[in-house]
Amino acid sequence: MMKQTILLYVSLFCQPLGVVADTQNERPNIVFVLFDDMGYGQPKSYRAESAFRTPNFDRLAREGMRFTDAHSAAANCTPTRYGVLTGRYPCRIGQYGVLKTYSPPIIPKTRLTVASFLKGKGYHTACIGKWHLGMNWVDGNPGTENQLPIGAQMTDGPNALGFDYFYGFTHARNIGSIIEQDRVVANVKGIENQPMMIKKALQYLEERSKEKKPFFLYFPACPPHSPIVPATDFVGKSGIDGKEGKYADWVYQGDHMLGQIMDALERTGQDKNTLLIATGDNGAARRPYPPLREAKSSIYEGGHREPFVARWPGKIKAGSVNHNVICLNDLFATCADLLEADLPVNAAEDSVSILPALLGKADGSLREATINQAPAGLAIRQESWKYISLRNGTRELYNLTEDISETRDVAKVNTEVVDRLEKLMQSYFARGRSTPGPVQKNEFELPYGKSAVKKRNKKNKEDKESSSKKK
Repeated sequence: MMKQTILLYVSLFCQPLGVVADTQNERPNIVFVLFDDMGYGQPKSYRAESAFRTPNFDRLAREGMRFTDAHSAAANCTPTRYGVLTGRYPCRIGQYGVLKTYSPPIIPKTRLTVASFLKGKGYHTACIGKWHLGMNWVDGNPGTENQLPIGAQMTDGPNALGFDYFYGFTHARNIGSIIEQDRVVANVKGIENQPMMIKKALQYLEERSKEKKPFFLYFPACPPHSPIVPATDFVGKSGIDGKEGKYADWVYQGDHMLGQIMDALERTGQDKNTLLIATGDNGAARRPYPPLREAKSSIYEGGHREPFVARWPGKIKAGSVNHNVICLNDLFATCADLLEADLPVNAAEDSVSILPALLGKADGSLREATINQAPAGLAIRQESWKYISLRNGTRELYNLTEDISETRDVAKVNTEVVDRLEKLMQSYFARGRSTPGPVQKNEFELPYGKSAVKKRNKKNKEDKESSSKKK
């Protein structure tokens, strides 16, 4: 008996670490739900007086950790998604606007993404929902901006960037054209899109429950972004009447999808070994929620401060609240930290692991500073200070601890803080990264204020577009 026990210990310790991890089921599944245009003040767990019904988001907050100072890298869709998947600030490639149906991909196949990283570590990976990061089409520009013909084939999309499976659509304006893997498989009414997306996500979770392999599901939902097309089952469910009711029903439908994902994980027994994160890509469109200033597309807090909740039973303390400044870019480094894996020097240059915060082991600030962007300019946040550099040359400074609404610009009486933060921002640009490591190259020259830099960026953009057309 003793001999058999010794042999068992020897066999276990002689296995590669990955095999031991598989045996003990240590590698968690990762589900990242990204709502589109969700305002910080929409969930009741973030603003008690909110009129919107978000029972599942609020339940997730009760069962996990709620972050009060989480930020998207950008105040609009496309650049935020670039940051989420690459762990890199989108200003490094000059991406300030949003892409269209025929826009070429902005993430090259040579760049490591969260998906390709996890796939390389033995994860099955899937993206189900809105892509909005560009793709190339085999037949040039098939169909129209709002509808692609069934059978049209694309390349350099999710599958080329590490996702084993893709089911979704290009962006909100083309919500009716459904793509599976690399081909358009259906054209439906907008109202049918989200029920199809969640059905496919639930099927995916069911399938993965039968496999021992861990998985990463990226679920970029459409609500509450336009088109506002709540399904019949959700009409009137928000409890709000009139035109506002339709929008509220759409918000509720998005929240209900999160609930379906939570229920599916529990039903299949996967919830205990799944890190589930739900957040938004930027502020609500034309809907400011005081005390935050302004909304989507703004460099002020209403443009990029996001509700962010995470649950991992037994690991994350239920009902906990965290006040650390974090960024959606941090998904990448967090995944690497979860697996105790090193990242290549040319990947996730602006991503910092939030695992210590999730596990309740954070000692002080996680990030040295955080950069946010909007079409009007850039901002850098460090502790209470937020310095804004606008394209028109204006410089502003706010102390968010004393003035969360950004009503009092204190730049003129804190010139030393302005200079310090501007130098720190410039150093992040010059080094091509905001994390420790060797200098990396930006595809876009920063800052954007000098005429010579503007000319070079314009030429680089024209060269890139010309190269893309040749392909």
